[in-house]
Amino acid sequence: MSMIYPMFFLVLMTFVVGMALGLSRKASVRKRHVNPMYYRLMQGDTPPEYVSKLDRNFSNLLEVPVLFYVLGAIVIATGIGNTLIVGMAWVYVALRLVHSAIHITYNYPPHRFLVFLASGLVLLAMWVWLLLAVGGKA
Repeated sequence: MSMIYPMFFLVLMTFVVGMALGLSRKASVRKRHVNPMYYRLMQGDTPPEYVSKLDRNFSNLLEVPVLFYVLGAIVIATGIGNTLIVGMAWVYVALRLVHSAIHITYNYPPHRFLVFLASGLVLLAMWVWLLLAVGGKA
């Protein structure tokens, strides 16, 4: 199995959250929770929690996961992938999915942090694996 599949799943998840964010912004204007001018520069109003949670989660999906995408591209380009790294990639993606689910539902920070920490440690382990794999080819 290739790294492209877990990478694609995380991309798809990012698009789903992004679309939900867009719909929540539209709903916030329609329900008059936010002045439509707020979305022009994101200033002058405070969006409701249902918008803020999706907004932060969407940003989260574009921050640390960049390191995952870079690693995945390197693994694919070099052809050094194996079942271990692909398995770790799926664990990382599953943890990001759980993190997103917590973030956009009940949003309890201690739970969210533990899942975020676990995903970060998996990503770090993937980078250590990559270093050792590339170092072993030299």
